[in-house]
Amino acid sequence: MQLNLIPKIKHTTSNNFFLLAGPCAIEGEEMAMLIAEKIVAITSRLEIPYIFKGSFKKANRSRIDSFTGIGDEKALKILRKVSETFDIPTVTDIHEVSDAAMAAEYVDVLQIPAFLVRQTDLVVAAANTGKVVNLKKGQFMSPESMKHAVTKVTDCNNEQVLITDRGTMFGYQDMIVDFRGIPTMKQYAPVVLDVTHSLQQPNQSAGVTGGRPEMISTIARAGIATGADGIFIETHFDPANAKSDGANMLNLNLLEKLLTDLVAIRKTINQL
Repeated sequence: MQLNLIPKIKHTTSNNFFLLAGPCAIEGEEMAMLIAEKIVAITSRLEIPYIFKGSFKKANRSRIDSFTGIGDEKALKILRKVSETFDIPTVTDIHEVSDAAMAAEYVDVLQIPAFLVRQTDLVVAAANTGKVVNLKKGQFMSPESMKHAVTKVTDCNNEQVLITDRGTMFGYQDMIVDFRGIPTMKQYAPVVLDVTHSLQQPNQSAGVTGGRPEMISTIARAGIATGADGIFIETHFDPANAKSDGANMLNLNLLEKLLTDLVAIRKTINQL
């Protein structure tokens, strides 16, 4: 990946993958700062370029009573504080055209959710901010079709674009990752593999999204082995009590071991 795409990302000589990681949603300042501090310490030691991830609001929820956020501006200010405190870039997802300019005032990367990546007005609004745009591949889209989503960004004179694969819908309740898509989409833009959302099990009987976090290591290792430029992980120090998507988040205590293993795999791949 061209690391100069993303402002404030730390350059290393390790030729490592880069990491987008953090909680699903910003629940408050203390939790965001604790998670960021822990991940910064790990990624600095392992020489992994790091981008803090946190949603300032959650618009796509299974139930109307699901947690959606603590307030847009309040959450965005927390993201800015994380960035300034640890000198790292941040990423958040946007859901409406009006979100683009607002969020761009606070973060370095604007993420287009998978369900919305075909929404031209939203993609164009993100591109026109001049920020890096991270396009989540729709669960319903082929890797080849992401070329057109990337073109929507570059046609706005913004070459700063990433693609993130988060699996493809298999039946009604499960996702699969087609690893053939990684080299395919790398023809269009740097590719990130979202190893937590690809293990989601949406819309379970209680109306709450489930997941298979025990498979995170398997998916992540395969992603690095097949050439992913970056890895996307949602993590929390107490997933069971997280306010959003706890069922498929990685416990923060397990992150260092996973990243250490991935760095070792990347070094092996680089030597081939």
